[in-house]
Amino acid sequence: MRVSRFFTDVPLSLGEHELPEAQAHYIGRVLRMAEGDALQLFDGSGGEFLGSLLEVGKKRVRVSLDQRLDGQPESPLSIHLGQGLSRGERMDWAIQKATELGVTAITPIMTERCEVRLKDERADKRLAHWRQVAISACEQCGRSVLPEIHPPQLLADWLKATEADLKLVLHPVAEPWASHPRPARLAFLIGPEGGLSDAEVSQAQEQRFHGARLGPRVLRTETAPVVALAVAQQLWGDF
Repeated sequence: MRVSRFFTDVPLSLGEHELPEAQAHYIGRVLRMAEGDALQLFDGSGGEFLGSLLEVGKKRVRVSLDQRLDGQPESPLSIHLGQGLSRGERMDWAIQKATELGVTAITPIMTERCEVRLKDERADKRLAHWRQVAISACEQCGRSVLPEIHPPQLLADWLKATEADLKLVLHPVAEPWASHPRPARLAFLIGPEGGLSDAEVSQAQEQRFHGARLGPRVLRTETAPVVALAVAQQLWGDF
């Protein structure tokens, strides 16, 4: 029988715990789970806990965690994805699938052709939303460690601050992927809906980003990270 699995943003250990109110509402009112039902919790630290529901109320849910398990191992390849900021569901899709494919960190990048502008309170709300997208993806795919979702950043700032053994940017003129030595840390830059400008690609190359090509067809901004991360995991990760 499949055991329901949830992330909780509080440190876990064996014994009894009270879950946060929002999660209590979801378990009790949305899923309609009941006392005695089994569940599995993880807190992002790498471990998993099996247990059961002790109490299910409108705003209060208590659990008993009886067994600690080793979490799913992370890929040996650490990947930082710089994803051009795009609208609504496209950005959600990119974050969701990148999480499922084992990305370590994601930074939304503001570029010349971005159609989205986020400031202050709206940016904070989007960041919280993206983090929840990543949490839901981890719950579904079995990851025990959450990817880090950084606040949106200007392209120039991200390029200068990003450190990796290998840095790649989508570009029609590219070296064969397998020609690069196996990296432990990879950074990958993908543009927004309108793509990166020639000047931005040159800017990335000045920061030691190598061109990477994903076949002869033009991919959507939300499709490109799926393909890029799958290829990287196949060559250097855990696929």
